[in-house]
Amino acid sequence: MSVVGPTLPAQPGWPATVQSTMSPSLPPPPPPWPVDDVLVIGGGIAAFCAAIAAREAGAGVRLVDAAPAYLRGGNARHSRNLRLAHAEPSRLFPCRYPSDEFEHELCAANDGQGDAALARRLAEGSAGLPGWLAAQGVQFEEPARGTLPWSRRTAFFLGGGKAAINALAARAERLGVTIHQDTEALPIELDGPSPRRIPLHHAGRTLEARARAVCLCCGGYQANPGWLAETWGEAAADLVVRGTPFADGEILRALLAQGAAPAGEPGACHLVAVDARSPVADGGIVTRVDGMPWGLVVDRTARRFHDEGAEISPRRYSAWGRLVARRPEHRAFLILDAEGRAHTTPSIYPPIEADTIAGLAAALGLDPAVLTATFTDFNRAVQRAGTGAECTEGLTPPKSRLARPLTKPPFAAYPMAPGITGTSHGLRVDPRARVLRNDGRACPDLFAAGAIMAPAILGTGYLAGTGLTIGAVFGRIAGAEAAHYVRTGR
Repeated sequence: MSVVGPTLPAQPGWPATVQSTMSPSLPPPPPPWPVDDVLVIGGGIAAFCAAIAAREAGAGVRLVDAAPAYLRGGNARHSRNLRLAHAEPSRLFPCRYPSDEFEHELCAANDGQGDAALARRLAEGSAGLPGWLAAQGVQFEEPARGTLPWSRRTAFFLGGGKAAINALAARAERLGVTIHQDTEALPIELDGPSPRRIPLHHAGRTLEARARAVCLCCGGYQANPGWLAETWGEAAADLVVRGTPFADGEILRALLAQGAAPAGEPGACHLVAVDARSPVADGGIVTRVDGMPWGLVVDRTARRFHDEGAEISPRRYSAWGRLVARRPEHRAFLILDAEGRAHTTPSIYPPIEADTIAGLAAALGLDPAVLTATFTDFNRAVQRAGTGAECTEGLTPPKSRLARPLTKPPFAAYPMAPGITGTSHGLRVDPRARVLRNDGRACPDLFAAGAIMAPAILGTGYLAGTGLTIGAVFGRIAGAEAAHYVRTGR
């Protein structure tokens, strides 16, 4: 007697007879993993700092990361600097940036939404990062030798964020941390028995990890358009994910649904203007569009919609990301003449060029008559303002700074899209990085670090260089505190 196994799902190109009679080869169930002291979920700077800190404290550590090895690092892969307090000049910082100044700037950036105790812990903890990271093998650019602009507030990684992640991963392996790439941790319980049981998914199979303490370092939900659509509507589908495509936030969402205390605001995020020709994810910092103060920005109607000179500080990137997200089809165009291009940072994408504004409009799919009228009105408003005024007169919206006639061909355009860096909605933690419940109680064996808890410090704001600093400082705290809990039960 023949035995026919379960029917396989239909496979494209397979004959129907094969599809209906072929029995699958069922692999044996995987052996259970041993109980770990600490399980770290994630693969960015927070995760590796947590794993190293826990291991240095004597704990046995396992790290699981949804990304493959060549994409590990989370958003740190595309980052390059840390904001660091320092009381005295050093080889990295020729002058001072006290921790109380860092703390004050954090409080200004978060508009009172952040936890003051966490901000203080971050500012003070940042001062020790250069030495600790250097001990793990991470190298920094010295100002005298670096190729990037020097800042008294930030230090730049030699080789960028990818080099820093590789150094931390190598250090973790040398210390004996067990690392699993391509392994997704599934939603976990806010309150569970000890040791915790964490479902995993790897190579089409469901596994289970068990650990006495868990460090959540798995980011926000910027790569989850379904969740973002609850706030952003149809615009969510057009947001370009600047960093890791693995930040889906499913663990975060499950914990919030179970009563974990939230921080920040649902749907709030950090947006930056990027080239609309960027990949849908993982394009990084090089896709950013700059030069808005030196040109004009129009939307799909070929009309201006904002003062291009209103913001000329580094905050202009995030300002334009949010503006573009609110335009028709969530797209816009930066247009420069030859003189304006000379003032802007070169892009990795070639501009769309034409010798006339009408020709450029045709290349962009815009109405040539409307775009020509937009430029004519702008140039006339600059002339009315007078030589040297650098503003417009009688134009709505105005251009308040760096206004000059745009008349020198060839004219160039860059299509713009809103690029999402990260979300500003996450978990609230205490200064020991323990996840808090809505009633204020801490989960004694559940810790969080990095983007998943950054809104507890930043609210819906942002301060340049703080993303990696939060990951590194609170990664160290989470790992050390998890090891302490395993050792002492408190």
